[in-house]
Amino acid sequence: MKIIVPMAGIGSRLRPHTLTVPKPLTVIAGKPIVQRLVEDIASVINEKIDEIAFVIGTTAKGFPSDTEEKLLKIARELGAKGSVYIQEEALGTAHAIYCAKESLSGPCVVAYADTLFKADFTLDVNADGAIWVSKVDNPSAFGVVKLQDGIITEFIEKPKDFVSDLAIIGIYYFKSGEKLLEEIQYLIDNDLKENNEYQLTNVLESLKLQGAKFIPGTVNAWMDCGKKDPTVDTNKQTLSFEYMAGNNLVSDCVVLQNSEIIQPCFVGKNVVLRDSKIGPYVSIGANSLVNNSTIVNSLIQSDVEISNANLDNAMIGNHAKYDGEFTSISIGDYTELI
Repeated sequence: MKIIVPMAGIGSRLRPHTLTVPKPLTVIAGKPIVQRLVEDIASVINEKIDEIAFVIGTTAKGFPSDTEEKLLKIARELGAKGSVYIQEEALGTAHAIYCAKESLSGPCVVAYADTLFKADFTLDVNADGAIWVSKVDNPSAFGVVKLQDGIITEFIEKPKDFVSDLAIIGIYYFKSGEKLLEEIQYLIDNDLKENNEYQLTNVLESLKLQGAKFIPGTVNAWMDCGKKDPTVDTNKQTLSFEYMAGNNLVSDCVVLQNSEIIQPCFVGKNVVLRDSKIGPYVSIGANSLVNNSTIVNSLIQSDVEISNANLDNAMIGNHAKYDGEFTSISIGDYTELI
């Protein structure tokens, strides 16, 4: 089994945090989004993962030079070979997969790296394909699928009238990577674009018309990491899942000085808390100092200094310093607001 992770987008909606860190490498509850994504996929696949192929953008588009090294480490930690491909130009969802064509063989999962999920289903690897879906309240804002007898019969993009509440979340399984590549190649060779891009939905429709049967993989939770507020909420949900699973995310070397941690929280190594109350639903990265502050429902990265703060729904980047009265702040790496 292989996992293909297109992640070449610059994450402009999550700025300023993505000015220095690609969105999929943004840390949520102690782990990068993309690492949590591939771990979640591994949990529903009863197969060994042989390779994880990442498709990233260029350094000119904001991807730091150490991005490849970080991604290869994530693959190694899952016992898989890591491969990194570059998408020079944003030409659509199908084109992003095409950039990893050298890895498209055998059974593959394609997962776009701007979402996290929780599920209790086990993937049927004997199916021609599967599409991860989630029930939503506003299906007109999403691509949705229709089902008949457990098989997907239609893909509808942002329906004006109600046809289904099962939204496609951006994770797909294909029994044959070769067949997927063949259909994408046909789109590109014949320049079959939609809105000037090569779209995966066209590939799915073509495969379905040729007789491929796609089944749904229904998830219990679908968490968005597109903008600041949903990302903070994703941190909250992730901490809840980890805590319910019995995982302690507070480092043994946290220094507590007249301070309290209210679970669930992630607190990294060598964090010092002085005269502060942290939690619930707070992540604080390693080597940070929090002084005389109360923090709830917030995502704070590493090497941060916070003083005299009362934070809620805040997101603070790496190496930042904050001392102030604002509550729901969003500041990026190396920012000082004092």
